[in-house]
Amino acid sequence: MKLTHISTIIIATVFLSSTTGVFAADAQPAQNGQQAKKNWNKDHPRRHEVNHRLNNQNKRINNEVKEGEISKGQAANLHKEDHQIRQEERAMASQNGGHITKQEQKTLNQQENAVSNQIGK
Repeated sequence: MKLTHISTIIIATVFLSSTTGVFAADAQPAQNGQQAKKNWNKDHPRRHEVNHRLNNQNKRINNEVKEGEISKGQAANLHKEDHQIRQEERAMASQNGGHITKQEQKTLNQQENAVSNQIGK
């Protein structure tokens, strides 16, 4: 019983010591007093395209409300859908070193198309 407990502690210690180095490497500042480069590329071309479309749809929704073609409630629902897409894009990017994959971009574009088709109907 004691041997199992000690083995568990040793395995946990080895595991934790091997992962701690990864986190420490990310936290170290760059040389010459420069800040460490963040691993987040908000300007990646695929992310830029997705976010540009979301910004464009936001303007379209606001314009439709201004012209009286959709109600404020409908606009709120469309904004909510766009917000969820943007949150999903950010989550995807955080899992992929600051960018999204081609497949993720395709998925997000399909979701944006569904919202776009609802604008102005």
